[in-house]
Amino acid sequence: MTDTLIPDRAESLAALETLPLRTRMFIDGAFVDAQAGRRFTTENPATGRPIAEVAEGGPADVDLAVAAARRAADDGRWSRLNPADRKRLLIAWANLIEANAPELALIETIDSGKPIADTAGFDIAETANCIRWHAEATDKLYGQVAPAPEGIVATITREPVGVVGAVIPWNYPALMAAWKMGPALATGNTMVIKPASYTALSLLRIAELATEAGIPDGVLNVVTGPGGSVGEAIGRHDDVDCVAFTGSTEVGRRFLHYAADGNLKRVLLELGGKSPQIVFPDVTDMAAVAANAAIAIFMNMGENCSAGSRMIVHRSRRAELLEALKAELGNWPVGDPLDPSSRLGPLVSRSHMETVLRYIAAGRAEGARVVVGGERIMEDSGGYFVPPTVFDGVRNDMTIAREEIFGPVLSVIDFDTEDEAVRVANDTPYGLAASLYTNDLNVAHRVARDLKAGVVGVNAYAEGDNTTPFGGYKLSGFGGHDKSVHAHDQYTETKTTWITLRPRS
Repeated sequence: MTDTLIPDRAESLAALETLPLRTRMFIDGAFVDAQAGRRFTTENPATGRPIAEVAEGGPADVDLAVAAARRAADDGRWSRLNPADRKRLLIAWANLIEANAPELALIETIDSGKPIADTAGFDIAETANCIRWHAEATDKLYGQVAPAPEGIVATITREPVGVVGAVIPWNYPALMAAWKMGPALATGNTMVIKPASYTALSLLRIAELATEAGIPDGVLNVVTGPGGSVGEAIGRHDDVDCVAFTGSTEVGRRFLHYAADGNLKRVLLELGGKSPQIVFPDVTDMAAVAANAAIAIFMNMGENCSAGSRMIVHRSRRAELLEALKAELGNWPVGDPLDPSSRLGPLVSRSHMETVLRYIAAGRAEGARVVVGGERIMEDSGGYFVPPTVFDGVRNDMTIAREEIFGPVLSVIDFDTEDEAVRVANDTPYGLAASLYTNDLNVAHRVARDLKAGVVGVNAYAEGDNTTPFGGYKLSGFGGHDKSVHAHDQYTETKTTWITLRPRS
């Protein structure tokens, strides 16, 4: 994090007094109301109080947005632009996101409950970096010439898939959108995006900045509203050529049905996780392990698909790890997300908080022991605060070890042998991420190879960076990956052109 970018609480409160909020949908380069005239309330999860009334779109609004995106796709205003010019406009957009980072960070903090230290110090900066990274690749993606027979020239080229629909989760509103927008727009597609209803405000401003940067009207459209109407309409729309979804496995399955029932559009799914963290008996710095483990599960209040929610520790080191975790939690104060010293803010909504508390109750009922946390706190604030919660004595068949909680809840599970550790780690329907801690290079290589996960961190919790793909195995993913140049492939069609040369006369 860059401390110089993080305002103090007084600065944030003063900025809130004049903070402009965009609350209408963004279609074809302009803000518009929902055709039905409906609006929904978004609230501040730190206080439980309303922030704004946001346009509540529906299928008719999706039709308008898709039509704008289709016109922009078909007339070539973006796809046929010189790649160097597309790159220039995307970089200008990234620069504007960066220039407006204080405003965007404050919007994300009040809308999602994310600590200002995270939004100002990481999330918005990484959003700009992601757009810029993919922009830089725009004019560096080459086609191929196949080894065809004499008299034939066979080229293999990539073309934009067309109109890309994206449905974005609420846990990283700007950054998850950038993971889709960067590669999709860099490869010449147009887009219709639905942000989560809980956290729609930052993406509306980011879309406006795209127009200010010179990206043509119709290239990027944002339709706000509930998943059951807007998200489904995007998934079922026959003029959408590809849909990219990040969210729950349950909802991800629906997008496969929507595609099967309609135009068989390409479906890209980044879904849930129940990620293991394995601690082998030879580790020498348990405090460092605990610090990484805390980042893995408590960062962003545990509202993270790759959260390391299962701590699988060798029986001989379990007590030491628990003590190290308790000590580490002194570095994770829960509080007002506008306070730069807060590392955990509230959960995103009352309903989500109640879900997390039900999982905690289930853990107790099934015999696990709460070491720290386990109850709602700061209730007088009106916010939805749940502190870091650690369970000991967890079996891998317990509910808290099987189901994605999406909150700051860690389950500690014993093991005795390397084979058992790998078996327990892989004994989950998910396979998004995993971590392992060892000083033995042989163990590191063996276990990293055997873990069924798309991203494996060794001696650290890691998701990689913009150069590496992010996605999972099993119920954690389908159809593609976010980040890296690999993400460009999934937003393009591959075309073979077979040219027969005339013989010399």
